[in-house]
Order: sequence, then C-alpha cells, then structure tokens
Amino acid sequence: MTDSVQPGGGRSDLWRPNRSKSKRDELIVKFLFGACALLSIVTTAGILYTLLIETIKFFRQVPFTDFFFDTQWTPLFTDPQYGIFVLVSATFLTAFIGLLVAVPLGILAAVCLSEYAPRSVRAWLKPALEILAGVPSVVFGYFALLFVTPFLRTVMPFLGLQTFNGLSAGLVLGISILPIVASLSEDAIYAVPNSLRQASYAVGATKRETIINVVLKAALSGIVAAVILGVSRAVGETMIVTLAAGQNPTLTLDPRVAIQTMTSFIVQVAGGDVAVGTLKYDTLFAVGTSLFLITLSLNVFSFWFVRRFQEKYE
Repeated sequence: MTDSVQPGGGRSDLWRPNRSKSKRDELIVKFLFGACALLSIVTTAGILYTLLIETIKFFRQVPFTDFFFDTQWTPLFTDPQYGIFVLVSATFLTAFIGLLVAVPLGILAAVCLSEYAPRSVRAWLKPALEILAGVPSVVFGYFALLFVTPFLRTVMPFLGLQTFNGLSAGLVLGISILPIVASLSEDAIYAVPNSLRQASYAVGATKRETIINVVLKAALSGIVAAVILGVSRAVGETMIVTLAAGQNPTLTLDPRVAIQTMTSFIVQVAGGDVAVGTLKYDTLFAVGTSLFLITLSLNVFSFWFVRRFQEKYE
C-alpha cells in the first residue's frame, strides 16, 4: 500500500495524467469541430455564389419589372414571359392549405401528448407520430394523386376537381408537415415549468383554462417557431406538389385546378430538356434564388420571434 502512493515513482506514476497528450488531443478535437463548422459555412457560400452568378446572368436579359409584376409565367414557350408571382402564388396556396391541416391538428396532438396522455402512452405515441416524417415525399405525392383526389371527386363531386389540383396537394402536404409542427410544439409545451400549472390550479382554474390561458401562452414562441418551420418545409416541398398539383402555371387562387409551384418548375427545367447556358436554363436559378430568399426570410422571422417573445424561467 505504501509503495503505491509514494510521490517519487513506482506504481504511483500510473496515476499521473499525461498533460501534453491531453492538450494535443484537445487541439485535434477543436480543429475537427472547427473544420466541420467551416465546411457548413463554405457550403452555404458556394450555394449562394452559384445562385447569384446565374441569377445575375438572368436579370441581364429580363427586367426586374417583368419578373416581379408580370402576371404570366411561360419561359419555355415561344413567346416567353417571366412573371414569378404566378409560381409564388401557387406555392403559398398549397402551403396555406397544408397549414390549415397541420397547425390545428399538430397543436391539438401536442397538447394531448403533453397534458393528457399518460407517460406510458406518450412514450410510444410520439414516436408513432414522428414515423410520418420518415415517409418519402414521392410516396405522399402518389398518395395525393391516386387516393386523395379520386376520393374527393367521389365524395364531393360538386367541387369539380381536376385530376391535378392544388387542394389534394395541399391536404397531403399538411399531413407531411404534421410531425414537425406536433413534435416541436409538444417539446415547447412540455418545457413549460410545472409550477405555472400548479399556480393556475391554486387560483381555481380548470385544466382546460390552464392549458389555454397559461401553458399555451408560455409556450407561444416555441409553437410559432414550429409553425414557421412547417411553412418553410411546405414552401420547399417538391415531389408532392409536382405529382399532385400539376405543372400548369396559372395565376389563380382556385385550389380545384392544376397549378405549378416554384419547386415544380425547378423539377421541370432540371429534367434535362433545356439546354445549359440558355435563358430558359437561367430561369432555374432565378426561381431557386427567389425560393431561397423566401425560406431565409421565414427563418429570420422565426429567429427574431423566438428571441423577442421567449419566456425564461428560473
């Protein structure tokens, strides 16, 4: 026992940490983490550079006024017109329909999981809900085209739905973003301190009143962030709208007819039928830049809202 704890040597040397090796390992780990962070920045910069270079080439031939204020989008036709608002309106039409499905169902599911479901039920119900997030979007697209549209045309023939329409695409789009809204909202609600609930009960509030007036208000920033993330996901969705909504660039708010979203047009041009380097090909990057700016604006607003209205508790 005594020789193992002698300060001079012997077996006590085994317990002395190698400071130089620890510092070297720490430097290696810092370098790896820094390289990963730098890689993401370089990748983002590369994407921006590619989009901007091609977009500048596009606007050298197409005036800004035509791009933002024209009411027709026919860049692949003999008489091309470049009104991006046609694609933007269709994109937000399907996203709005999707939000009408995802927001109420997602928040109700989050409240059920956090406030009403027993712990044992929550343990398997939440993963079951999140399975939807793993379903490929192309599967959702064919589900909308081959099941939802025929079902709506059979049950509600008075709607007069076309084979390709924005309504079916929007409904299935809402189902696809439902796990995002529900899961993130549930996390925000679950994070509300239990002391706020107990204080509400102490003044005579019912469980329903506590949820509506205390819990949801305390979790508002997280819920809004979940909704905005769902909007970004809906705006950037590709295969659902491409398969179910069609590729008819029409300026309309009628969800019963075929429309074309921004991502659907990108798929059409990227299919290989347009020659690289032409103005028709450059429209791909102009639309991509517009889509990037829209999603960036949504993310910036989400970040600002969370920072501005986030509740902090001790």
